[in-house]
Amino acid sequence: MAHDAPVTDGNPTKLVVRNIGLMLSGAIENPILDADTIVAENGRITAFGRARDLDTDNATTTVDAKGSALVPGLIDSHVHPVAGDWTPRQNQLGWIDSNLHGGVTTMISAGEVHTPGRPRDIIGLKAHAITAQRIFSAFRPSGVKVHAGAPVIEHGMVEEDFKELAAAGVKLLGEVGLGSVKDGETARQMVAWARKYGIQSTIHTGGPSIPGSGLIDKDVVLAADTDIIGHVNGGHTALPDDQIVCLCEKCHRGLELVHNGNERAALLTLRTARELNQLERVILGTDAPAGSGVQPLGIVRMISMLSSLGDVPAEIAFCFATGNTARMRELDCGLIEVGRAADFVLLDKAQHSAGKNLLESVRLGDIPGIGMTIIDGIVRSQRSRNTPPSTTMPELFGG
Repeated sequence: MAHDAPVTDGNPTKLVVRNIGLMLSGAIENPILDADTIVAENGRITAFGRARDLDTDNATTTVDAKGSALVPGLIDSHVHPVAGDWTPRQNQLGWIDSNLHGGVTTMISAGEVHTPGRPRDIIGLKAHAITAQRIFSAFRPSGVKVHAGAPVIEHGMVEEDFKELAAAGVKLLGEVGLGSVKDGETARQMVAWARKYGIQSTIHTGGPSIPGSGLIDKDVVLAADTDIIGHVNGGHTALPDDQIVCLCEKCHRGLELVHNGNERAALLTLRTARELNQLERVILGTDAPAGSGVQPLGIVRMISMLSSLGDVPAEIAFCFATGNTARMRELDCGLIEVGRAADFVLLDKAQHSAGKNLLESVRLGDIPGIGMTIIDGIVRSQRSRNTPPSTTMPELFGG
């Protein structure tokens, strides 16, 4: 299945989600919508607003949210997939499905670097990237959209290699710095070639992680000029504070904060971005699977941590994992807009949270309870097996 194709039997579908208590848009400039109902046909949003103003007849699937909140499906901007829903890094099956139960409906590969025997010669690395792109375009573990096929650049690559990769459907570079290219000048040239052919780029930031990686400091990051400053809070080891602040101030690329990084450095980055009035640059990832494991709740944990300790309204923190990432990554999901993919999470405050509602509970640092995930207008999971139980639980009719 291609990433832009809903999983259907070819028959028209119509999803109606009604009785929504709170609808978050994913758009940082207008995060809360005046709406209690959303309609999607054939996997795409067709309308949202008040039920009395919408055509909700003839639904093939109806969800009664029963007062739960609806947010765009969460996006993990930094993962390292290998083969289907298995990761050799932790020898674990089902890690992507577990992330779905944490509200993640889309994942972006930062390189398939944990593949045993990963090829480092130019022919091999191109073949590896194209294979990963093909595999995850044809296979969605539990319905999750995994955008994969992210080659790690190596010395000896020329412009024609990037042209060939783009022609084959590769749209991402793996983390610059995980291969032999670790100097800013070479990285900048290759990133420019990638950009010329529509391939997005991310750079490893901070101390070494896997064998073959090394320290990537602010000077290399600034010189390389990748589209995303990958794990600016370290993956795992962060740069000194003055270098992080410098990256926020001197570069206008995406600031990616990851769960498997330094939390204090994440808060410093967030505070600096807010002072610069540039919160639209902040996006979230897990950087999993990693040595510290996989984190099915990594994205919702980051949202709660940044809101509660970073003094950011919860509705804004949700944008970091939805609309900000969608816009930066040029995705067709992540925002409640007509024509976008109907990827949603229904959630509420966890039972017995001290918060009076979802947003207050997140501001207090609690993880929300997830009651349902929907991808391309199709219900993929109901009560999460990983989050605390939600105070309200949506009900499914049909579908």
